[in-house]
Amino acid sequence: MSDLLEFKNVTKTYSSGLLSRVSTIALNNMSLKLDAEQPTITTVAGESGSGKTTLAMLLLGFTTPTSGQILYKGKDIHTLRGEERMLFRREVQAVFQDPFAVFNPFYTVDHLLTVPIARFKLAKSKSEAMNKMVEALTAVGLRPGDVLGRFPHQLSGGQRQRINIARALLLRPKLLVADEPVSMVDASLRANILETLRGLQKDYGVSIIYITHDLTTAYHIANSIVVLYRGEVMEAGDVDKVIKNPQHPYTKLLIDSIPWPDINRRWGETEIKVRESDLSEKSAGCKFSSRCPFVMDKCKQSPPLFRLSEHQAASCYLYEQNPTIDPGKLSDLLPV
Repeated sequence: MSDLLEFKNVTKTYSSGLLSRVSTIALNNMSLKLDAEQPTITTVAGESGSGKTTLAMLLLGFTTPTSGQILYKGKDIHTLRGEERMLFRREVQAVFQDPFAVFNPFYTVDHLLTVPIARFKLAKSKSEAMNKMVEALTAVGLRPGDVLGRFPHQLSGGQRQRINIARALLLRPKLLVADEPVSMVDASLRANILETLRGLQKDYGVSIIYITHDLTTAYHIANSIVVLYRGEVMEAGDVDKVIKNPQHPYTKLLIDSIPWPDINRRWGETEIKVRESDLSEKSAGCKFSSRCPFVMDKCKQSPPLFRLSEHQAASCYLYEQNPTIDPGKLSDLLPV
């Protein structure tokens, strides 16, 4: 059977300027696969500007790659037409960062749920549509009587975000793209939403691409992780190995930046000095070299991915004694 999703050497470049065109590589030569038979949660992590949201927009078909292909069940998503395109739109759903932005403030919660039911002809009667709405809301831990008939401003951020997940669940998706789904929700509600997402994967067989800058939530929800920096894969593998024993200097910096609940433990102990002259998008070599405390002359050439163990690899010359991995084989590192 075909892979559920495949990024095949995908590059996305943005250009700006009228007289002098400036190009920015948002995502460079990205390859990734998700198995249709083994639903999993894969985290794509990195700081702002690393290419995470670009990856999400490409995956959802909202923007086209500069080069490479994005395949869904073996077919390029930008060539899908008619029923195949409708099926893709139904089976690939998204939950975005701002739970308020997807609501029309002039409509009640019911409207957000009834529109996809009508659009995809999921119910033959109003009573059947109501049953599906109740089932979806219950599945994400909401009591239908508490939210149906209410306007968005009458609900908490956590309730709104879970309603967004319920809307996606109505369509019985195969893949859910969760782009920073808990970053605008109170800390007390994050665990509930993360547990809801894990429940979708376990109980409904939904694969999830979880996009975040927060490695603590990534650790609690995902099976595997891909760490991006300026559009390049820095480190990838089993989330437990990468978070507990990071090997790439950038991943170590991200881990070191986590504020632990211990006033005697400092974070951000690694001093990073950026050489601005090295930040040009046109410069070859490792994208992290301008911030890396271990930079070497050979870093002027872009490093390949070096295999560190069965389920961990890093793109860093510190490990050049290790065997290299074809970028197209990245998914072999990611456990399900």
